[in-house]
Amino acid sequence: MQNSKARPLPRPVVIAMPGNEQLADELATLLWLERGAATVRRFPDGESYVRIASPVGARAALIVCTLDRPDDKLVPLLLLAKALREAGARSVGLVAPYLPYMRQDRCFQPGETISAQHVGAWISQCVDWLVTVDPHLHRIADLSQVYSVPSRVVHAAGSVAQWIRAHVREPLLIGPDEESAQWAGAVAKDAHAPFVVLSKVRRGDRDVEVSVPDLERWRSHTPVLVDDIVSTARTMIETVGHLRRAGLAAPVCVAVHAVFAQAAFDDLRTAGAGEIVSCDTIRHPSNRIPLAAAIAASLRTLLPEDAARVGRRAPRL
Repeated sequence: MQNSKARPLPRPVVIAMPGNEQLADELATLLWLERGAATVRRFPDGESYVRIASPVGARAALIVCTLDRPDDKLVPLLLLAKALREAGARSVGLVAPYLPYMRQDRCFQPGETISAQHVGAWISQCVDWLVTVDPHLHRIADLSQVYSVPSRVVHAAGSVAQWIRAHVREPLLIGPDEESAQWAGAVAKDAHAPFVVLSKVRRGDRDVEVSVPDLERWRSHTPVLVDDIVSTARTMIETVGHLRRAGLAAPVCVAVHAVFAQAAFDDLRTAGAGEIVSCDTIRHPSNRIPLAAAIAASLRTLLPEDAARVGRRAPRL
């Protein structure tokens, strides 16, 4: 008589692209995943080389790769996803805490292309699902408009608010522009703090003007600037200057995604910012807010049921 009990699925395997080892290790611990190995390097001519070095046959596989500075990462990522399929992986998912090209969501000048759609299509062709953290959704209402595979969005507001409650006295949450209103409002609600949103006019990549309302009533509070992405930091730098001239304390600056292009981080400190803090979606010295647990919680809805069941019993970091 045959045993009617279904054989449990093998443990999913998690593979880190270079620079993503810490998050892959944390997810493996939280979800009881097997840590896989892969070689990802460049040939002398600059072309990418990938090789799967762990058994992945009949397993669910997930790649961990945050996609800041994406042009150096996309080709090896896509090749790695193909290599996993060719090695027999049953499915291939992507954990990309930072998604690139989301701000290029419309044509601003004749002859431009909507990069968000094309990058989304490339990635969707190679993976079966996607998990990311607070993508920059402005004119794009939902990730499904640019990604054709199932996706989960992890929201950092709760983790940011928890850090603010623990480290900032009498916070006043400030969104440096209208696009940041959703982030500042969500964080302020969770932090039980008041918030205001400023107005911004952008004339170029590094030419930004910010208007600040009357903040006299908040003089006893600690201003906390919150934004989803800080790249050139020009918006925050302009805002910091206005707040300091208004007599407020040096503001705490919080970024979900610490892109910090070129000298932006040093420029922000020089402008008079107080503590500069970020979530760990992109590795940076400002990382103070870990998101592995939140990402793991979202991943449980995408992993095979056997793995998700075990993951719920896995130890917490």
